[in-house]
Amino acid sequence: MEKISALGLDIGRKRIGVAGCDGTGTIATGLTTIKRSALARDVAQLQQIVTEREATVLVVGLPYSMNGVLGTQAQEVQKYARKLQQILQLPVEYVDERLSSLEAEQLMHAQKQAPSRHKELVDRKAAAIILQQWLDQRRQPKLSV
Repeated sequence: MEKISALGLDIGRKRIGVAGCDGTGTIATGLTTIKRSALARDVAQLQQIVTEREATVLVVGLPYSMNGVLGTQAQEVQKYARKLQQILQLPVEYVDERLSSLEAEQLMHAQKQAPSRHKELVDRKAAAIILQQWLDQRRQPKLSV
C-alpha cells in the first residue's frame, strides 16, 4: 500500500487549522492551529510541520458560496495557498469545504464543548474534516466510461 503524508489546511483570515493523516491515508486528525500573522512566520510554522510529518501534499479547503461560486473569501484562500505552494514547494489540492466549520461545531456540541470558546479547536476539526473528505475521495474506485 502506498504511504500517504498529506496536511489538511482550513485557511481563515485569523487562523489556519492544520490536520494530518496516518501513513495509510485512512484517518485524518487535527494537529494544531496557527494564529496568522506575517506570511514568513506562518510559513515557518507550516514548514516545521511539513518536515516533521514528511508531508508531500497540502489539501486546502476552498470555501465556495452555497450556490457553488468562488467568492471573495475563496479567492483569498487560493491566493494564500499559491504562496504556500511556491514557498513550501508542495502541490496543493482543493476540497469543497462549504460546511466543514459547521460540521466541526456540531461535533463539538455533541461532545458538550462550546465552539465559541474553542475557535482554535473548531479550525483543527474543520481541517481534519477537509482532509478526511480528500482521503475518502482518493479511496473511491474510479469509474471508467
